[in-house]
Amino acid sequence: MFDIKIFEGMSTENKLDNMLIMLEGLIQGDEDSSITKLCNASALINSLIDRINWCGFYLVKNNTLVLGPFQGMPACTKIEIGKGVCGKAALEKETLLVKDVHNFEGHIACDAASNSEIVIPIIKEGNLIGVLDLDSEEFERFTEVEKTYLEKAVVILSKYIEWNDIF
Repeated sequence: MFDIKIFEGMSTENKLDNMLIMLEGLIQGDEDSSITKLCNASALINSLIDRINWCGFYLVKNNTLVLGPFQGMPACTKIEIGKGVCGKAALEKETLLVKDVHNFEGHIACDAASNSEIVIPIIKEGNLIGVLDLDSEEFERFTEVEKTYLEKAVVILSKYIEWNDIF
């Protein structure tokens, strides 16, 4: 049973350290499908990263980012590689931390309430698999500390997810 209250009073880094341990515990092994693992990953990250309004995955299919498991309001179902924050992070294969999405040229507003965003590309063996995307209603919400931990989370995901099983 998951109880979010155990994280109350923890420092951000301590909470994020625990998130990585829990993430690996949730997704290791072969019992669950890759979709199930991504569903639990999005739920865990959504629970432990404060003050966000969307958390989820876009996965590459036919050179397009296609909506995968997520937590939050309904979202765009397809994003072209190179378009918006997700598409640009995917194209450049680099994490993008955007303090004000309204100043990001070509931003795609899936949720009008979002004001900042962080997108971490998922790369395995040099190939783009997709992105992990988090949005917040707050401007300048995401930090370098969270960027570092979310990049580590993506490495854990790549270790245990069978990406070819998804589509």
